[in-house]
Amino acid sequence: MEYINIGNIWIALIITIVLMLIHFTTARLCRVPFISEKIVASFGGGLAVTYVFLHMLPELVEGNEAIGKLLKHSLTLSPIIDLAIFLVAFIGFNVYYGFEVLARNVSKNNQSSLLVYRLHLAMFCFYNILITYTMPLRVQVGLPFAAVFAIAMGMHLFLSDRTLHRHFSKHFNMNAHIMLISSLFIGWLISAVTEPVNVFFSSLLIAFLSGAIIFNTFKEEIPPENESSYGGFIAGVGIMTVTLILLTVIK
Repeated sequence: MEYINIGNIWIALIITIVLMLIHFTTARLCRVPFISEKIVASFGGGLAVTYVFLHMLPELVEGNEAIGKLLKHSLTLSPIIDLAIFLVAFIGFNVYYGFEVLARNVSKNNQSSLLVYRLHLAMFCFYNILITYTMPLRVQVGLPFAAVFAIAMGMHLFLSDRTLHRHFSKHFNMNAHIMLISSLFIGWLISAVTEPVNVFFSSLLIAFLSGAIIFNTFKEEIPPENESSYGGFIAGVGIMTVTLILLTVIK
């Protein structure tokens, strides 16, 4: 168990509110004056992909070491246990891949499955809850990295909205948008009222979130060639790479 400093909890709330505002204005984020939507999307993809490779994957390794330390007194460590956190990340990847396949099949067959839409919406709400549930712990570990995570996730959120709108345009409305925005606050609220943090449980949730983000990053944020801008993508990669290197050196 780890106690989160009350100041870090309030900082996490501020970051959560910023993410909620970004989510609320997603329809306008792709309409930056004098810049095409595909450049904005590719720039966001560059930020997210770089964050995944240079911070999120190394974070999984650190989480696996933390779990090993917690379990070494109660379980005999084995190669399977060593892979535990990566297995959870892999499960997160495959769960969201499965929901994407369902959505594509519905679209391909010109169907309008309300059940599939509701499942999809629920999983994205859960996705948002995980993002902000882990935010106080991220702030406690290091505010700069938490801020970078928030920027990457902010760019990621409007693309997840675009996914829901593309597959379920008949159902995805303002009420659903409000549910997604509210889930960000719910995630922070759960983390605040259940403090202190269970490090083992949080590591597993972060692993699951990492797998989901990795899938959504490569599915949505590296768009087909005719919908992408390589220059915008490289700009995002370059900015995020320099930022993470500087933060690592300073840390």
